[in-house]
Amino acid sequence: MKKQISNYLKAGYSGLYIVSHEEQRVSAEIVSAIAQMDFKLHTWSITEGIVDMSEKEPKAIADTNDPTEMLKKFHDLPEKSVVVLRDFHMLLADPNPYLFRLVKDALSVGKTSNRAIVIVGCTLRLPPELEKEIVVLDFALPDRTQLREILDGICKSAKSKLNGNVEEILDAACGLTTIEAENAFSLSIVEAKEVIAPIVAREKSNTIRKNGLLEIITSDITLDDIGGLEVLKQDLSEKRGVFTKSARDYGLPSPRGILTVGQPGTGKSLTATATANIFGIPLVKLEAGKLFGSLVGQSEGNWRTAFATAKAIAPCVFWIDEVDGLFCGAASSGTTDSGVTNRVIKAILQDMQSNSEGIFYFFTANDIDGLPDPLIDRLDVWSVDLPTHKEREAIWRIQIAKRNRDPKKFGIAELATATNGFSGRQIEQVWLKAMNVAFNDNRREPRNSDCLAAVGRFTPTSITMKEAIERRRERLKNRATPASAPEIKTSSGRKLAA
Repeated sequence: MKKQISNYLKAGYSGLYIVSHEEQRVSAEIVSAIAQMDFKLHTWSITEGIVDMSEKEPKAIADTNDPTEMLKKFHDLPEKSVVVLRDFHMLLADPNPYLFRLVKDALSVGKTSNRAIVIVGCTLRLPPELEKEIVVLDFALPDRTQLREILDGICKSAKSKLNGNVEEILDAACGLTTIEAENAFSLSIVEAKEVIAPIVAREKSNTIRKNGLLEIITSDITLDDIGGLEVLKQDLSEKRGVFTKSARDYGLPSPRGILTVGQPGTGKSLTATATANIFGIPLVKLEAGKLFGSLVGQSEGNWRTAFATAKAIAPCVFWIDEVDGLFCGAASSGTTDSGVTNRVIKAILQDMQSNSEGIFYFFTANDIDGLPDPLIDRLDVWSVDLPTHKEREAIWRIQIAKRNRDPKKFGIAELATATNGFSGRQIEQVWLKAMNVAFNDNRREPRNSDCLAAVGRFTPTSITMKEAIERRRERLKNRATPASAPEIKTSSGRKLAA
């Protein structure tokens, strides 16, 4: 970052915008960059006004607390001056023609006199009037080396020795800011008398959840907990170990991500959860609909925040759920949303193309229509359909065993036949209904008859969504690999898995 800042200033750029929650780290990088150049450093905040930091004793310039007065005073600063604006991004959230014009004038003057404005803010709030005038830089979260320095400093300060699991601790801390890492390490020492990975991971999960965009999913679900989808499960199993150091030393690159498309309730989300456990890496979930915000630039900024966090945590599975909802507005973007959707899509595709080492993308969608070709081209596409007879048998066994009952005591084949056309989610609901009936009948154990009776309370997905399912199957034909082995009809008419 120091070199980037230095190069932009040397090239005569008069407006930079650095997006980061870490004001102190950013300030240190700016100071370091300017120290190698013949520039004078100034800072501005609404509480202090402009402060000349180039002298031994920092000196405040009177009557510059007001942002408009600060921008006017910018014209009088010496040539080769840099002013770092703190919290100024909040003033850009509301349209203010007078303020915007003052910024434009200041940038114009700066261009001809080697003066520059550097905005430091935790979010990107750049109005269209200024987006072509200012370069946006994303400030990376601390890497493992920097986190190790923080860890050593906290342990030294607390006189606590590391227990040897340093790599696990650093894995748990990746994705945190310096302050968040310091807090997590310190809390671990308070709670456990030493820094341990589980407490750091717990605090990271809580911290990431606060931004409302991402969630770190922890689960013990494996492929054995998913009925059917044998072809997809085999493909994922063959990729196990690809994110290990030995795989990198062997020369294996990160594998292509996948897109699972198909009927609701058929195990797409369960498979995403199990994938992280197969690979032995964290699972970071982003609900695509949460990317969009009401403020100018907020949607693109949300993606940058989400991606930067995933990149810092990497290697990880980056699960982007319901992605068809994100791309459905692409065709009309530019007339209905000022091009926001297209800009978000472009940012996603660019990051996937050039900056995704260590990230395994797992997209889930109900429909493939509307998804841009460049996205599909970057992924292995899998079609997930309603479960076959064999898969329904597997789902029944899993659901029964999940509630601490013995599947051998039930007529699994009969139940699978009765639930033809049901999704996996529906079969789970049928089983829970049967258990509920048995519980309220003197808390006896559920029987096959309870399950069959419960089936009659549900209308299968194959009927309630018949038209949509048929359309979806037609659209996915020859465009996606079936996640399940095909069924083969016997001479008796019974279907068997291939």
